Amino acid sequence: MIRIIIDRGNPESGYKQVYRQLREAILAGQLAPGARLPSTRTLAREVGVARITIARAYEQLTAEGFIESRVGAGTYVAAE
Repeated sequence: MIRIIIDRGNPESGYKQVYRQLREAILAGQLAPGARLPSTRTLAREVGVARITIARAYEQLTAEGFIESRVGAGTYVAAE
């Protein structure tokens, strides 16, 4: 898993920073297809943000086809 860093001095919202960093990691191959992502609760705790921040980033990535959620199984980087 890559390390997500939130720059609190950045005018870009927290969820957009998380979204951008995850998207860039997926596009760069740092997060391979099928890689499991942490739960929103776990990642929020690691990054030091509210869970909704991570949930919104995951929702945007899902809408764009970068990740997919499997009920009861977790969230994964989408297959190519």
